[in-house]
Amino acid sequence: MYLACHSYYSLRYGTIAPEDLPRLAKTMGIETLCMADINNTSEAFGFISACKKEGVKPVCGIDFRAVDPETKQQEFRYLAIAQNSEGWYELCKHLTEHSVALHNLPVLAPDWKHCHVVYRKLVKPIEEFQEHEWLGIRPGEVHALYSSPLRNFLHKLVVYAPVTVQDEEHWRLHKLLRCIDRNIILGKLEPRDYAGQDEHFRHPDDLRKAFERYPQIVENSERILASCEIEMKVGMENNRISFTATIPEDYKLLSKLAMQGCRRRYGAQHERALERVRKELQVIHRLGFSSYFLITWDIVRYAQSAGYYHIGRGSGANSIVAFCLYITDVDPLELDLYFERFINPHRSSPPDFDIDFSWNERDDVTEYIFERYGRQHTALLATYNTFKGKSIIRELGKVFGLPKADIDTIVDEPLADAKHHAFAKHIFRYGKLMEGFPNYLSIHAGGVLISERPLYYHTALQLMPKGFPIVQFDMYGAEDLGFHKYDILSQRGLGHIKDAVDLIRENQGQQVNIHDIARIKEDPNVRAQLRSGQAIGCFYVESPAMRGLLTKLHCDDYVHLVAASSIIRPGVAKSGMMREYIERFHRQAEIKYLHPVFEQNLKETYGVMVYQEDVMKIVHHFAGLDLDESDVLRRIMTGKKKSSDTFRNLMQKYFRNCKERGYSDELTHEVWRQIESFSGYSFCKAHSASFAVESFQSLFLKTYYPLEFMVAVINNFGGFYRTEVYVHEARMAGAIIEAPCVNHSRHLTHIYGKKVYLGFIHISSLEADLARSIVRERNKHGLFTSMEDFTQRVKIGREQLNLLVRIGAFRFTGRHKCELMWERTAVHEPKAQYTAARPMFAIPDDEYQLPLLEDGRFDQAFDEIELLGFPICSPFELLKDPIERSTLSKDMKKYLGKKIIMHGYYVTYKPVTTSNHKHMAFGTWLDREGRFFDTTHFPQALQKYPLQGRGIYEIFGTVVEDFGFPSLEVISHRKLAYVGDGRY
Repeated sequence: MYLACHSYYSLRYGTIAPEDLPRLAKTMGIETLCMADINNTSEAFGFISACKKEGVKPVCGIDFRAVDPETKQQEFRYLAIAQNSEGWYELCKHLTEHSVALHNLPVLAPDWKHCHVVYRKLVKPIEEFQEHEWLGIRPGEVHALYSSPLRNFLHKLVVYAPVTVQDEEHWRLHKLLRCIDRNIILGKLEPRDYAGQDEHFRHPDDLRKAFERYPQIVENSERILASCEIEMKVGMENNRISFTATIPEDYKLLSKLAMQGCRRRYGAQHERALERVRKELQVIHRLGFSSYFLITWDIVRYAQSAGYYHIGRGSGANSIVAFCLYITDVDPLELDLYFERFINPHRSSPPDFDIDFSWNERDDVTEYIFERYGRQHTALLATYNTFKGKSIIRELGKVFGLPKADIDTIVDEPLADAKHHAFAKHIFRYGKLMEGFPNYLSIHAGGVLISERPLYYHTALQLMPKGFPIVQFDMYGAEDLGFHKYDILSQRGLGHIKDAVDLIRENQGQQVNIHDIARIKEDPNVRAQLRSGQAIGCFYVESPAMRGLLTKLHCDDYVHLVAASSIIRPGVAKSGMMREYIERFHRQAEIKYLHPVFEQNLKETYGVMVYQEDVMKIVHHFAGLDLDESDVLRRIMTGKKKSSDTFRNLMQKYFRNCKERGYSDELTHEVWRQIESFSGYSFCKAHSASFAVESFQSLFLKTYYPLEFMVAVINNFGGFYRTEVYVHEARMAGAIIEAPCVNHSRHLTHIYGKKVYLGFIHISSLEADLARSIVRERNKHGLFTSMEDFTQRVKIGREQLNLLVRIGAFRFTGRHKCELMWERTAVHEPKAQYTAARPMFAIPDDEYQLPLLEDGRFDQAFDEIELLGFPICSPFELLKDPIERSTLSKDMKKYLGKKIIMHGYYVTYKPVTTSNHKHMAFGTWLDREGRFFDTTHFPQALQKYPLQGRGIYEIFGTVVEDFGFPSLEVISHRKLAYVGDGRY
């Protein structure tokens, strides 16, 4: 009888967790249950699993609803119930087709072969209902059947008693959710917008009593449920089984490619590499992952053929087969990486590769995957955006009609009851109930699924704004079903590298081989650049914290950069192990290892378990657990399964083996303590190694081609610093920075020799289409000769022209901006018809005499601040009063322990909360010579002298040094005034 149960995956409608539906049903003796969420299939498998656990028979369906084009309200179309997995396929395919095509659902359901359909109104004469079609009758409608013609068609009627809420309180929550969905206040909610108060579980006896005069209706309902059996396949077979025609052919192709790559990577006679390749191939084949490797290889091969750069990272970089297939550039032999970290027979979760592409190339790679492997078999993973924290307060505050100021008060001061609106107690009450409810689906960062059977056997697909469909479950749902994902990710760092190589070719005529990683890692100039810590713009190593760490560690090689990339992570730093690592680096002769095994396996990291692989090494070599068991133990320690039998068995084996090896109890327990401690924050070494490869590529370009590299960084945006800092870095490297110019600038920043012309994209409020049309017209008909020539050839509005004049884009005319502003009024005729061509005959200019108009000395700088966000000149030139005395960054070490005054232009700062919940900060600045220095603002100083945004500060403090890295501990500071703005 329970044909239409909604979970809270009926988004902003239901209030019951999917796993709670069978639990609640069981308490009432309900033996069969159908979950049919509204236009959603997210938790079908979770519901099936929960039903089996509770001993309740699961049935799955979909509550199809469509938005009425006139009222914009969601209206019920039909309830469809799958008889079997083929029926579920039909339902998911139907929902997908209308999502992807953006068509509204039809009033009539298709002629499905494996589904039941329940309507709520006569969309056609009941005599025309097919065998699988039914009309649903609510318990409250039974009395009307006495005088209705429908009583003659009892064989086509079923019980329609939907379940949406648990109880009356959750029904009120349901109404609030409906308001959020409709974006209306509670007073505007109409009865047709929400479910009836009776949409909760009713005892089977109550339903039978309601239909006692028409028992056939109950029998029809029970017969429908009895006819349904739903199963979902779980396991590896859900994934694309073979890349070629068969699994043996896959293994043959993979072996061939791996051996060919091994010879290219290592030479023909490298026995250690060949042995490792053969071993990995056997494990890959035995576990059925040949197609997984080949599909990843195919994706990378396509990207390479299109000229795209990529970085293969994550645990996949532990594999020498991946290295030989050129999926990654990390040599697992060089770094002693364990394949078992990536794949082993004991892992319950499938492996994954993380493949990074440039941010502007990933979509094309994704499109290739969809086209290559079929749109019924390919989709992106979803993520669930849930109601939580402050967002709940804001949503419910709007529903209750509270003013923004009252909502802000509740959000900012949740414990200040006296300041709260009277409705705050209701907001907190219902907010707690809805916390964790899914709100909407969005796209996973990069997970792609490729299935053997059409994905409709598991889920409907939902089209997202970017144009790619997603499955309706997240990565955990995918893992439960046995899917392994391909992470196709994007980042800006690869864009820096590719664009820099293109700019070098265009500007200098040189072709740079950025993929000769072995040569780049050994280049003495690149290593010197790394050791200096001057890595602004370089992927993963440009932040102030990383600059300091590189300096403290005298880091100048690949292996130690891999370690630095790991210990910089917040968990390591917070644990104190980053500090311990630095101290051990500086007193290596004094290091005392717990046991010779630690020295043999952790000498590279001075006895500190920096990597997840280090934890595996110690468990394996110290306690004698197999490498795959060691990885399982490490994974459990980082998660929430320490109460599992597997963990207990492995822990017992660890202590048993240690005792058999004759270790003291004190040593055994101390090693175990360190393993437990380090497992919580250790990082995948292969992941760090992949990042370090990209860092070295960036460092190479910055060392030898700094101008082109910085222009590439500017054009890709998204770095650690704002654009101004990268422009400054280009200037420090010898570039001549020019403001945007209609005769030289492009949409993006470009370089000609040593001149760097900022792109039109940086001008605030300038339209992108206009910027492109300027470049297009200039390329087609040549340089502009005057403002009048420009306005005749480019269609432009008065305000847009004003922006170009103010930024100095017409300075090639040799005229002051004040004159150009005057001329703008004379030459600009917005009502004229523009054609992108020169006039056939020259039109004589009118002769007129202008009064003497001159720009102020700082007008251009202030225009740049307004339009670009920063001045092109040094900000120190804008100071109202000259600096009398100041210490420079390069001289800080001369004043260790002394109090000095420094003047710095604000770059960035990092706020930190101390262990006693006080606020402090770390600042980064540029001195008047353009060099970086760092400051520490302890709580007392920061509270008394808070930072006041961008500008130049006079900073008084004490110079301190930490392992050779100087900084200033701030005592006080004040922001200095700029000269007056003479434009107004």
